[in-house]
Amino acid sequence: MEGDEGSSSKFTIGNTAQERSLSYVPDCYKIPSSGRPSLVHEIANVPGIDLGGLRKGAVQRAKVVRDIANVCRHIGFFQIMNHGISESVMEGALEVASEFFELPMEEKKKVMSKDVHSPVRYGTSIKDGVDKFQFWRVFLKHYAYPLSHWIHLWPLNPPSYREKMGNYCTEVRNLALELMSAMTEGLGLGSTYMQDKMEEGVQVIAANCYPPCPSPEIALGLPPHSDYSCITIVLQSSPGLEIKDDPRDNKWRIVPQIKGALQVHVGDHFEVLSNGLYKSVLHRATLNSDITRVSIASLHSLGMDQKMATASELLDDDEHRRRYKESSFRDFLNFLSSNDITQGKSFLATLKIS
Repeated sequence: MEGDEGSSSKFTIGNTAQERSLSYVPDCYKIPSSGRPSLVHEIANVPGIDLGGLRKGAVQRAKVVRDIANVCRHIGFFQIMNHGISESVMEGALEVASEFFELPMEEKKKVMSKDVHSPVRYGTSIKDGVDKFQFWRVFLKHYAYPLSHWIHLWPLNPPSYREKMGNYCTEVRNLALELMSAMTEGLGLGSTYMQDKMEEGVQVIAANCYPPCPSPEIALGLPPHSDYSCITIVLQSSPGLEIKDDPRDNKWRIVPQIKGALQVHVGDHFEVLSNGLYKSVLHRATLNSDITRVSIASLHSLGMDQKMATASELLDDDEHRRRYKESSFRDFLNFLSSNDITQGKSFLATLKIS
């Protein structure tokens, strides 16, 4: 019976519903009704920021810095144009990611892992066979900085994966550093505040594939979550990402597609650094019944064991007291390995000081 098959939690990669193109959604993928997406998507009011002004003199840079700081304080999410990464580099990355997901299962299994600490891993749900709910996606995650330290561990197939994804990783990290410079400047900390801290930083690439889902109104590609990073930059082949852009109505809205634009998520690290002035954006991935969506998220954090703490410059003994505990990227991975975030458990919540 369909329900019996879907209710089993004993999954093996390559035997999941999304990879077998099932014509129905098994029970374990069915999201509780209170959290199900709508098939009639409202469009999010997401600011688009032209980064060209960051490189055109003090007056124009100051305006862009103000714009970035404003959206980080209110939504924690924006789209960027004139970011400096060529269309050919972006298309090359999406192309090899798609080609990887189309490989035979035996080839993808070479980098299969359930260990969230693994530097390269192919998988399906957040923790395969462990989480209560499964999600309609497959993914390839790998570390990317320093590139020379990790690239030899990346998949050998498709043959151009390392070259094309490597080119994108290098350029998107440079972009992330430029954005973080503007973000700390917007906090009054100066443009070089993160410069030394990111020398030993971590870059994680998460290439996600969301196959067509027969009933996209009852399943999700990813549950609501925030990213434990300083920032995340996302490249996508088609719309599917939803955020809550207006705290007054708490509604999920889909992020519109702007040709050539990249999406920027403020992560938990920056919320902690800013003592809550910047907001880590809550987001989720929805599905489509007709097309496969591919996204590439580049997450940028401090070094694996380097603690992110609130900037002392933003604290005082009166109304600006410390609101967050410090933590590292490894602390987050340890939390992820022992908690089910599909049940709404948030690492950021554990850092908040009441």
